Amino acid sequence: AAAVGTLPELAASPCKLQGLTLNVGDASVLESCVTFFSGGLNAFPLRESQRGLLTDLWLGYGPEPSAVPPGFLPGVSGFGSYGGHASVHLRYDAEDREAYGSARDELDGSGKVAGKNVVGSVAYLQVAVPGYRISQMVASGGNIIDAYGFVNVVSPAGLRVRAIVGIRPDPIMFVAINCAVLETSAAFYRDLGFVEQDFPYARPSNGAGPFEPLRPKKCAYLAPSSDKFSMGILLLPTKNKKVEIVPTPALRELTVITTDGGGRRRVLDPSGVPVEVIPYEEWEKEEKATPHTKDEMEKTQVRD
Repeated sequence: AAAVGTLPELAASPCKLQGLTLNVGDASVLESCVTFFSGGLNAFPLRESQRGLLTDLWLGYGPEPSAVPPGFLPGVSGFGSYGGHASVHLRYDAEDREAYGSARDELDGSGKVAGKNVVGSVAYLQVAVPGYRISQMVASGGNIIDAYGFVNVVSPAGLRVRAIVGIRPDPIMFVAINCAVLETSAAFYRDLGFVEQDFPYARPSNGAGPFEPLRPKKCAYLAPSSDKFSMGILLLPTKNKKVEIVPTPALRELTVITTDGGGRRRVLDPSGVPVEVIPYEEWEKEEKATPHTKDEMEKTQVRD
């Protein structure tokens, strides 16, 4: 299959994990999520769309298309000006907020359902940034679980986030998924074009110290490319086989862009995680058609 886009780092990649979409319960939670990711984790709005009662807003750390932006100068421009960044898509449907809110309330901050032998399908989203602001996370409604060396926090949307102080070309590192049978889940993502890769780190110590956790035992890390721009999937097998894995209400879907020729489709992974698979050319047209923010345009403008 052809490569996704024209970035040299993705020349051997027929697919890419473009990001994830979070359900947002109401307008105030949408605003809190923007503050959480921008004020607490230094992301910024990339695109925003308003269609009737549906609001879509994408946040990230740089241009999304898998191409070198016209304003990028090698050796001069920073990581945030390069292409191929993943994004967090916030989706607020004013007609659907009541049903979403009742489902979200079942999960506590650990991703488990109180009093039940159940765990959510998504363990956490991991990001690595040069610095984060715990005060802004809390002020926006985030629930700090622990903050010893790195921080585990539940976002206002209900998704658990792990934040590390570190340097990555794209700070959005991976989404960790709980799974019952590791090989079954790995085979699902291999069929989409992912391959097993070395576990990614964001600090030179590679997990040897209190500021970044080591690779979890008996896990599998898959990504569409070994390049550090590629957001990946970390599969975490449940320790107790009797634990039931249920969909995480905050997560609407993962977005995978591809050149596999299979058309647009929505599939479920073995843990019940929805995955929307979109042909790259189709996704590219949608991305270009969505109004971009001033901050995002400044990242891609042509420089003299």
